[in-house]
Amino acid sequence: MANKALTMLQVRRILKLFMEESSQREIHRSTGIHRLTLKNYLHRFKSSGKTFSELFELSDYDLSLLVHPPRSNKTTDERYADLYPQLQRLSEELGKKHSHLTKQVQWEEYLQDRPTGYQYSQFCYHVEQYMQQHDATMPQQHQPGYRLQIDFAGDPIWIIEPLTRERIACPVLVCTLPCSSFFYVEPLSSARQEHLIPALNRALTYLGGVPKNILSDNMKQVVTKASRYEPIFNELMEQWALHYQTNMQATRIVRPKDKPSVEGSVHHAYQQIYARLRNEEFTSLNALKYRVLQLLDNANDRLMTDYGKSRRQRFIELEQELLHPLPLTDFTYKRETTATVKKNYHVILGEDRCQYSVPHEYIGKIVKLIYDESVVEVFLDFQRIALHQRIVGRRGVYRTVEEYMPESHRRYHQQQGWTEEDFTSKAAAVGPCTEEAVLRILSSKAFVQQSFDACLGIIRLQKTYGTSRLEAACGIALQVPSVSYRLVHNILENNRDKATAAAEYHAPMLPFHDNIRGKEVYN
Repeated sequence: MANKALTMLQVRRILKLFMEESSQREIHRSTGIHRLTLKNYLHRFKSSGKTFSELFELSDYDLSLLVHPPRSNKTTDERYADLYPQLQRLSEELGKKHSHLTKQVQWEEYLQDRPTGYQYSQFCYHVEQYMQQHDATMPQQHQPGYRLQIDFAGDPIWIIEPLTRERIACPVLVCTLPCSSFFYVEPLSSARQEHLIPALNRALTYLGGVPKNILSDNMKQVVTKASRYEPIFNELMEQWALHYQTNMQATRIVRPKDKPSVEGSVHHAYQQIYARLRNEEFTSLNALKYRVLQLLDNANDRLMTDYGKSRRQRFIELEQELLHPLPLTDFTYKRETTATVKKNYHVILGEDRCQYSVPHEYIGKIVKLIYDESVVEVFLDFQRIALHQRIVGRRGVYRTVEEYMPESHRRYHQQQGWTEEDFTSKAAAVGPCTEEAVLRILSSKAFVQQSFDACLGIIRLQKTYGTSRLEAACGIALQVPSVSYRLVHNILENNRDKATAAAEYHAPMLPFHDNIRGKEVYN
């Protein structure tokens, strides 16, 4: 087929030169085509009874029949005359999306009724020629700032869950201004409305303005009922369009050629963004978005060889000033649901199975969750009792605020983040003996974290026995080579600190005299 197309280009060039009244010798020098071939072509042109201009306006198929006529025998004419009425049906069957029909199957069915018909190559040639003639593409003229085309790329981008190493697919939104080919790309947590609408907000922010129309295909997030003439958009998208003072439009069903620019931008995103991410790994959606935005800026700044300018330059020159200004605030999409506060003082957001804490005194209460893409709010009787940043891209994760925890849980939680300095400073506030006891316990383990529970236990004895008794008990414990929480606790529990203090108080003082021998006597 490539040679046939090349031949037709030569034929049209020959016709053009004949129209300019060039001689056969001049055409031979210009094209390199032999003069006998030119003479044969000229004879066929003249025998057609048409002018050179009329011949030039013929389709490739009709012109090829004139230049390369089928063999002038009765069998060939009868075969084509028999096949021609069927070409429309054959082309329509091939055009059905889910028919899974091939030319091979059609040809085999064709031969069952006509054993002397065309062979496979000629059958395919005539079917393809017919389809090309009757499936012409109308050139589209794009007005600057008139329409933004939106679509999802066919392939997702993946992030890696850092703990489980699970691969999570992120659908990718692509938006394009057809006049300048300036485009926007963003990976999302999902293709649901709650993530699509904020992404469209960011797309318009990236453009710095709002086009007159937004064109999408009949995706369920946008269109409630598809129609060629009056598609029905869902209420939320109508509200979004009203907020930005633009108009929603939808393509015809299964007509990707109605939005060819965004289809081309998807292909460009595969080349300039997807391909450059092939050896990179991302463990969060925010990190992936940041990297995609970098590559997007580079793609929009690349030189377009057909225009000698980048997409961004063409956008600034042709479309930027024609966009309507953005509203002062973005359109906010919020959803709501209800949940019961569990015994662990958390509520579950069902869409992503993540849990968010509320004050523990509300355990068992039925609360209302109002959330968007980034924030989760918890209300009870119209009063907000909790506010969290929403967890994005992961499932089954907890988000806990320490102030919402019961006192005992809070102390345990605090313990998990304590350091040596925390324990020594609290012990020093009790007294020097307590500080020394804690220091010995901290140095008694191979890993200092292993001694945190014992240090915490000693400090908590202050609440039960008081500061002075704890200091006295630690003073007694320091007389033993190995200090431990159990030792200090036993001293206090058995009141040994009190007995020692009383003995020291009542013990008589011996006077100094010469009969007392010193330690040097025993050397």
